Order: sequence, then structure tokens, then C-alpha cells
Amino acid sequence: MPKKITSIAVQKKAGRFNVFLDGHYAFPVSENTLIKYRLAKGMEISDNLIEVLKKEDQYQKAYNKALDYLSYQLRTVKELEIYLKKLEISDYDIERVIVTLTEARYLDDLNYAKSYVRTSAKTTDKGPVVITQKLKQKGVASDLIETALLEFDFEQQVANALKVAQKTVAKNHKLSFQALKNKLYQTLLAKGYPTQVSESALTELDLELDEDSEWETLVTQGEKLWPRYQHLVEPKRSLKLKQALYRKGFSLSLIDEYLATLEFEE
Repeated sequence: MPKKITSIAVQKKAGRFNVFLDGHYAFPVSENTLIKYRLAKGMEISDNLIEVLKKEDQYQKAYNKALDYLSYQLRTVKELEIYLKKLEISDYDIERVIVTLTEARYLDDLNYAKSYVRTSAKTTDKGPVVITQKLKQKGVASDLIETALLEFDFEQQVANALKVAQKTVAKNHKLSFQALKNKLYQTLLAKGYPTQVSESALTELDLELDEDSEWETLVTQGEKLWPRYQHLVEPKRSLKLKQALYRKGFSLSLIDEYLATLEFEE
């Protein structure tokens, strides 16, 4: 049996209304729903329409939550979906919200990915491999990521990788020349730079072996290692020290020269 709307009261919350049927509170609606279904005092509505209005209100709540979430920063479809699920919004309403926001361009994974790539290239030291991993975690499709990475061209990747390499050299000046080269490749790999980019950056870095500096570094490392092995008898002591220095990247000829110095001093 149809029920009559006896009043529609404004809530304290903007854009929300309480609908009363036959003198009793029935359900809340949003302003959009009120307008869409032309609800007014004196209107008779069926039980089926009441259910529709209640479902519509749930959708409007989900839609408003989504808009609020998107107002702070760009989001991917997956991020919004996860957020709405945490609010225990139904899958049906989540799908409706996503479709509506996508059509309105409030949700656009390609635009998000392009913005993410540009920002990462300008403000971080992360390479394209790491950026790709991050975008995949956010649910962006591979083809969209590939397109977005065009915003981070090869020259810019090399320039960024070169800065990483320069910082790495400054922080690891106590390493042997070979250990430093290994450290550079490992660091650039961990930061997400492809081999070709890393090699181009290191070519521009133009790192050269300074024999005097290498000898000083070897002596410093040897002095640190010596207490660990000085209790051993020869030739085991020299062998252990030689192996330890070799693992640190020093050449065998230079190590032998250093060990000869130690023997001479003794």
C-alpha cells in the first residue's frame, strides 16, 4: 500500500534531508536524490520506490566519500576501490561510483601514472624500474605505465642516475676502486635504473683509478684488518689478510706489495 510523504526536514549536515511517511520518520536522502525523484510533501510512494530511494542514498553516500577521498590528491581506480571496501560499501555501489567518476575524468589511471612519473623524475632518485613497480602496486595497467614512462626520457634518466652515482662516490670514498665500481652498479640497480642507463651515467662520471688514493685506502683497510689476524702464525696470517683485502676489491699485486711492506717493517 502506498505511503504519503508528510514532511521533508533538512538535516544539520548540508545537502541531507529526512523523509517522513504518514507522520513517521522513514529514511534519509541526499539533495541529488530529492531532486532526481522529485520528492515532495504530499507525494505517495510505493514500497518498491522506498527501497530504490534507500539504495540510491547508499550510493550517494559512497559517491560523496569517494569525492572526498579524491579531493586530497590523485588516486588510481584500485586505490579508491580499496578505500571504499574498507568503509564496507557494497561491491555494486563501488562499481557504480568508479564508472561515474571515470566517465567524469575524476578517475584516470593514465593521467595518474603520467603525473606520478613526472613527479618521481623531478623529486626522487628512483629509476623507471622502481617507478614501474610502484605503479603496478597501485593497480595501474602495464600498457598505461609504458605510455606514462615516456614522460621520463632516456636523457633525464641518465642525468638522474649520474646524480645518484656522484652521491655514491662521495659516501664511499674509503672503498677500493673495484669495490666502488661494484657499489655504483648495485646502487643504480637498486634505484631502478636499467643497465644501459647505468652504463651511460658511469661513462659520464668518468671514474678513474688514482693509484695513490688506492694505496692509501688499502693501507687503511689493512690496518683495520690486522688486529683480526695478528695472533695467527705465518703463512696463515698473511694468507687470511690477503684474502680479506682481495674480497674488498684490491688487486693481488697491490696486496702483495702491502704485505711485503708489513714483512719489511717486522
